[in-house]
Amino acid sequence: MNVLGLLADNGPDWVAVDLDAEAAGIALVPLPPFFTPAQLAHAVASTGMDALYCTSESTARALGFHRKNKLPWYSREAPPVPLPPGTAKITFTSGTTGAPKGVCLSAAAQRAVARSLAQAMRSLGIERHLCLLPLAVLLENVAGVYAPLAAGAQWIAPPLAEVGMSGATGFDARACLAAIVRHQAHSVILLPQMLLSLVNALEKEPRSLPLRFVAVGGARVAPALIERARALGLPVYEGYGLSECASVAALNTPQGDRPGSVGRALPHLGVRIAGDGEIVVSGSGFLGYVGQAFTDNEFFTGDLGSLDADGFLHVAGRRKHMLITSFGRNVAPEWPEAELLAGGALAQAAVFGEGRPQLCAVLVPAPAASDAAIAAQVGAANARLPDYARIAHWVRAESPFAPHNGLATANGRVRRDAVWERYRERFDAL
Repeated sequence: MNVLGLLADNGPDWVAVDLDAEAAGIALVPLPPFFTPAQLAHAVASTGMDALYCTSESTARALGFHRKNKLPWYSREAPPVPLPPGTAKITFTSGTTGAPKGVCLSAAAQRAVARSLAQAMRSLGIERHLCLLPLAVLLENVAGVYAPLAAGAQWIAPPLAEVGMSGATGFDARACLAAIVRHQAHSVILLPQMLLSLVNALEKEPRSLPLRFVAVGGARVAPALIERARALGLPVYEGYGLSECASVAALNTPQGDRPGSVGRALPHLGVRIAGDGEIVVSGSGFLGYVGQAFTDNEFFTGDLGSLDADGFLHVAGRRKHMLITSFGRNVAPEWPEAELLAGGALAQAAVFGEGRPQLCAVLVPAPAASDAAIAAQVGAANARLPDYARIAHWVRAESPFAPHNGLATANGRVRRDAVWERYRERFDAL
């Protein structure tokens, strides 16, 4: 066995396979349940995967594997693929194309993040972490399992349906809240859309929760949303990370908190800002991608940001998303998008304005949200933004941005080019 794939729902078996592979020195490829068949096939072929732990026999066979001595173990003949020395895990980022990129990580890099997180959380007395994201998502794998283990705490990983997760973007906030109470969870990790759903649910039906720390990351979060969450008793702290840094790179904590920032860099990492504004991380131990070794100590993230005088990192957005208005103002669309999503009337937002005098947005409303409610939320967001970053025109999306209509990736990231092509004529008419 050279490379082992892992495709299963959350649970103790998933973690057991993960830990056993590391102990045996076998490179493990966690396969996200939200990947399309084409993405799964790409991950299998590009890594030279010759063994698979999979709870769906039909899926395993569709990927070219045959049953080994017993279910759910499968194997196939595959020529080995060169991997950077020391590769313990290959995690696939969804990106914006159908061919995800395999990031090669050492066990030491993952454990370094886990120890830094355990150190940061020590004063909070966290005893139970509830996994809400798929364990194949590196953030939950490292911060939700390895970090509790490093801190001597428990991790709890029920099937995803039990905590309200379904498919790539489905999320039932009431089921999630019930699971948090049932398991008396002290910590959870959320994506911004999950946080928004929980805040909306708690504002309608307030309840007491046992949570002591709620980490949120994956995309920019508006300070107004964090304020709403904290007013409801949710101890929410924003962080920042990327697969090449073995998940978390910076994090706000009760000991060092600045809403609007993503916190300070973890102790084992260094962060600086390049002359053109790009965030550069050192000390991550990143090994490279499948078929491409990485030997530099510094990794240029592709994100734009700044460090304030107290060392808090502020992330503006992706370099490739930066737009320039016809007045020459640079705007990272993630900024106004986060402000738009700070209220309860919107579920998704995509902001545009390249070469135009004013910004425009395609907005996906929350269920039952009226145009008046959307307009009020746009107005509230504009009040928090400077004039050049305000939304002058918006249209109500015909349907949510989703993988099945080509407007989102498999893990829910908006395909900006596709959304623009779908709606640009409506803005041109304005």
